[in-house]
Amino acid sequence: MHPLADSDTLTSPADEAAQNPVSGIDQTSGNFSYKIDYAFDAGTGLSEDTVRYISSVKKEAPWILDFRLKALKTFLDKPMPTHWATKDLEAIDFSKIRYYLSQGQKPKRTWAEVPDDIKKTFERLGIPEQERKFLAGVEAQFDSEAAYSNIKELVSKQGVIFVNSTEGLREHPEIFRKFFGKVIPIGDNKFSALNSAVFSGGSFIYVPPGVKVAQPLQAYFRINAENFGQFERTLIIADEGAEVVYMEGCTAPKFSTSTLHSAVVELVALKGAKIQYITVQNW
Repeated sequence: MHPLADSDTLTSPADEAAQNPVSGIDQTSGNFSYKIDYAFDAGTGLSEDTVRYISSVKKEAPWILDFRLKALKTFLDKPMPTHWATKDLEAIDFSKIRYYLSQGQKPKRTWAEVPDDIKKTFERLGIPEQERKFLAGVEAQFDSEAAYSNIKELVSKQGVIFVNSTEGLREHPEIFRKFFGKVIPIGDNKFSALNSAVFSGGSFIYVPPGVKVAQPLQAYFRINAENFGQFERTLIIADEGAEVVYMEGCTAPKFSTSTLHSAVVELVALKGAKIQYITVQNW
């Protein structure tokens, strides 16, 4: 063992963790993908036809299509943000991105129903095990749409709604429309406009007045495809005096080509309500 030179320093594990909070995390665990046959593919490039295709596949109400088309125009008109974004964003080639990919199936309520090629992805990431141990509900999105969505019966009986945003828009239109786009409007910035034009998936949560959800709700967003953009839209509403913890995880394989993730999250905490939002991303 050689004596310490003047330039040598001793660091403890605690010091290393403080300098690099993710030093103990395996950041390669999500670096895999599987070949998937997609029933719906919007193709590359962004145009009015792309937006109409997405809205048609999702069988949306006319007001949502109008919302999307307005957002597309805003996106095309707005410059790249400069006050918070990096110069790297200027290199994005939006014409090479695929804006919607789906197998065309409704989200399953049990893991046994999830197609094997998708289920093995989430099993490899440990999602079913996490649900069994400590979660009140789980949503798992694969590319553009949710593959799995479930909430524990005890929580559901409290009146809590936890579904993907596609279902929330269709099944709870009054609540959804009342708060949708109010926290982050279309014109907030170029990327909020982009998301508003092509959004798909994300979580929709409503917690009734006074209800305190004892365990966290979790969503997991997985990009599997190359040259793909994921644009989930999450809307969480905690009514007066309600409390909820929401955790989301996002991962994608490392591709040699471009992958884009541009989500919008809107949190609405009414009088006396508390929302704790946690996100962990590994791109």
